[in-house]
Amino acid sequence: MANKITYSVVIPVYNEEEVLMASYERLTDVMETLGASYELLFVNDGSRDGSRDQLDAIQALDPNVRVLHFSRNFGHQIAITAGVDYASGEAVIVIDADLQDPPELIPEMVRKWQEGYQVVYAKRAARKGESFFKKASASIFYRVLAKLSDTPIPVDTGDFRLMDKKICAELRRLHEKNPFVRGQVSWIGFKQTAVEYSRDERLYGETKYPLKKMIKLSIDGITSFSYLPLKLASYLGVAASGIGLLYMLTILFQKLFTSVTVPGWASIVIIQLVFFGIILFVLGMIGEYLGRMYEEAKDRPRYIIDEANGFDAHYLYFARQQGTK
Repeated sequence: MANKITYSVVIPVYNEEEVLMASYERLTDVMETLGASYELLFVNDGSRDGSRDQLDAIQALDPNVRVLHFSRNFGHQIAITAGVDYASGEAVIVIDADLQDPPELIPEMVRKWQEGYQVVYAKRAARKGESFFKKASASIFYRVLAKLSDTPIPVDTGDFRLMDKKICAELRRLHEKNPFVRGQVSWIGFKQTAVEYSRDERLYGETKYPLKKMIKLSIDGITSFSYLPLKLASYLGVAASGIGLLYMLTILFQKLFTSVTVPGWASIVIIQLVFFGIILFVLGMIGEYLGRMYEEAKDRPRYIIDEANGFDAHYLYFARQQGTK
């Protein structure tokens, strides 16, 4: 670690034992073609399969490999955050271990960086091997977030990107407990550009972003970069009050001029269900924001490192100071 590192590749890992060796080999082949010093920084996010043993074996044989082992599963976005905290390169590349994002795109990203761009993100022109529901829900999420957020977040992009050390320094200053990294990078600004690619289908294992995690990621993205859901509560309240006023006027008109009233409780029950539904929806929205404020107020570290291999003592101390914030 004494020599200056040009490129750091951050690879979050969670139960990827079937693809880890292939991922390491392809990344190594690509990075060797760049003709500059590099490190492959694998972040083991509490894997429960054989990923830990594989990573330690790889690190023992390759001095360019660093490995962080979390004490438990903290989540994909936190794993990226830790990788950025511990990375020492002039440019940091984030890529998943599953090989759906092709490492062979990295040289093109590097060329854009050498042209002066501080962020080069990969934009998906096609997504192979994914269900219609996954493609449709992802497309809707990116576009809804783009409409809601005051920060322009590029659509059809994931976390596969190259970031200059200046961007990483700014990321380290952001201490959110539920980070949405691609949104944070967009918020930071500087000179950014895209390279398009076709995303490959997963060859081994299963997706680490099932519906439950996708929903959480969506909520994190929206609540981190938009206050519009809170404003929506006011709009719903006004709309509900207007509906209630119109219904009251309708009942008064029927009573005074037509002597027709609706017997039974059906209309009352319907109105109550609508209003209670709106109230619970609004309370749920407020609860999401309050829950995130509560997490921030507790000020716990975002992740805990069980073991760090391949780092020198000086840099390890500096990086750990980042992780405690």
